[in-house]
Amino acid sequence: MSIDLAVVPVAGRGTRLLPLTKSQPKEMLPVGRRPVVQHVVEEMVRSGVRRILFITGAAKSAIENHFDIDAELIAHLRETGKEDLLAELAFERENVDYFFTRQRRQLGLGHAVLCAAPMVGDAPFVVALGDSIIGMGDASDVTRRMIDEFDRRSADAVIAFQEVPAEEVVHYGIAESDGKPGDVFRLKRIVEKPSVKEAPSRLAVAARYVFSPKIFAMLRQTQAGKANEIQLTDAIQHLIASGGGVYGVRLAPGELRYDIGNYESYFRAFLEFALADPQYGGEVRAALKRILD
Repeated sequence: MSIDLAVVPVAGRGTRLLPLTKSQPKEMLPVGRRPVVQHVVEEMVRSGVRRILFITGAAKSAIENHFDIDAELIAHLRETGKEDLLAELAFERENVDYFFTRQRRQLGLGHAVLCAAPMVGDAPFVVALGDSIIGMGDASDVTRRMIDEFDRRSADAVIAFQEVPAEEVVHYGIAESDGKPGDVFRLKRIVEKPSVKEAPSRLAVAARYVFSPKIFAMLRQTQAGKANEIQLTDAIQHLIASGGGVYGVRLAPGELRYDIGNYESYFRAFLEFALADPQYGGEVRAALKRILD
């Protein structure tokens, strides 16, 4: 079975990054030389995805514009002798179809995924959060591995997990495995933002999912919780409880998750990507050394 569709939720307001996000989507903030969401899309393309459905919200038109072909800009670069810069627009020419639909009410990640149901239909699909980068450059193949496991195990869902410090479990959906968790494991339970004492492990959901269309039925029966939001984690738990085959895949050691959700994580991600830049990384490193000394 080949999965060629990814749903990318990008409707969140990004309030923890104000004022940067007042008029600009947080998914369009630069990390290195690319906006966050371009890193996500390039990961999907490397995994074989050829259709991407963005679940957008108000003030998110910059994302649609970014992935459109800008014929005027291309002509301008050619006319002004800047053809070398055309390579920076290579992502526009990828063999990918882009689709956009609105999450008209802010009812949580689960509701955002449910907004994709009319297009997804009866096909399996990937969900990749538009504000989270996995790995640097082409270092991550976690989505490809997840798709492979989904096919091999005839799964209903496969979810990426990363191990986090104990004090951070309160921020994530946390896995309880059916047995000792290896690189791939079956889920017995998943808990949304447990306390440190109640957390069944330190394995936290890492912003990538592969679902069968069964997830939509689970989302439709999931009651809204805190802040009147429908939690995707609750729907996954319903799927597990109904006997569905739900599996976890651990991120490899080099597959760090860069969660662009607050200033601390955004600054850290931007700095790491800038230091790794093949052209300017050395200068950035030297400048940091001067500042720190």
